[in-house]
Amino acid sequence: DEARPRLKKWKGVRWKRLRFLVTIQKGGAKRDGDKEIAEFIDKLGTTLRPEKVPRDLRKCCFCHEEGDGATDGPARLLNLDLDLWVHLNCALWSTEVYETQGGALINVEVALHRGLLTKCSLCQKTGATNSCNRIRCPSVYHFACAIRAKCMFFKDKTMLCPLHKLKGPCEQELSSFTVFRRVYIERDEVKQIASIIQRGERLHMFRVGGLVFHAIGQLLPHQMADFHSVTALYPVGYEATRIYWSLRTNNRRCCYRCTICENNGRPEFVVQVIEQGLEDLVFSDSSPQ
Repeated sequence: DEARPRLKKWKGVRWKRLRFLVTIQKGGAKRDGDKEIAEFIDKLGTTLRPEKVPRDLRKCCFCHEEGDGATDGPARLLNLDLDLWVHLNCALWSTEVYETQGGALINVEVALHRGLLTKCSLCQKTGATNSCNRIRCPSVYHFACAIRAKCMFFKDKTMLCPLHKLKGPCEQELSSFTVFRRVYIERDEVKQIASIIQRGERLHMFRVGGLVFHAIGQLLPHQMADFHSVTALYPVGYEATRIYWSLRTNNRRCCYRCTICENNGRPEFVVQVIEQGLEDLVFSDSSPQ
């Protein structure tokens, strides 16, 4: 007999059911920590990591903590004076401070002067400005320490210490300290600029709006005739930086360092574009425009 052609086993079958068996080991398995995972990713060499953010050395003059705080905690740092910073909520919740309708914080300097002589009831460090609202209660805290001590905060910007807080729930109790509205410290910026000049050659960082001053510069008597216009002065040694949109990369910001120099008895304006991963660009002209 002629051999019949061998038919394919699955010919005519449209579906096939497959069974998978997955075994999971319970207990005894060690979970890799963040350090082990980071080392493994580095060995693979297939991922790109952003460079580490430089340490923020700005320190709150109330709670003495460095850098911006948590949004639902001390919050961002605000500039109080020359080289003087304060967390938003550290200032806002100080007993003397009140906020205007425009978002300006008033009497922050008054609270600072009191805090320099007042120790926190929790950590025993100076700078405490959040007082218990109960009459004759001596308890005073830093804002962050008051949260750790489980003080009770209310919507009318008052606080009760753990000894005097209410036992049950209260409708006026505040559970979140996040501030998304515009808040700033009312200050005399002309006075601050004058203090920079009076302190001489010390290095300072002073911010006005989006501009950060590093050096105010100076004008000598023989330069006064040429280093000014009808509306502005051009002090030699002036240096400031500003973060703005990049000239070379879309949807990316970079740093612009602006300086004023002297060139043949005339002012020279220099703008240095500093962008990570790219060479610096330098533009100079005899006019600031």
